[in-house]
Amino acid sequence: MPSRLNPQDQQRVDEYLASPIHQVQRRPFKVWIMLALVVGSVVVLGLLARVLGQLVVT
Repeated sequence: MPSRLNPQDQQRVDEYLASPIHQVQRRPFKVWIMLALVVGSVVVLGLLARVLGQLVVT
């Protein structure tokens, strides 16, 4: 998609975004950790729902 800015403004925006203050070093994204967190939270919430269901029924 072409930029709607004129070339001078686009150059200033590119320089601003390329400055070191806007470049954050991040660790690589780990899919397996996120998957484990999602599965773990679903299991814990499911067990909690079963326990609460048993307490209400009895």
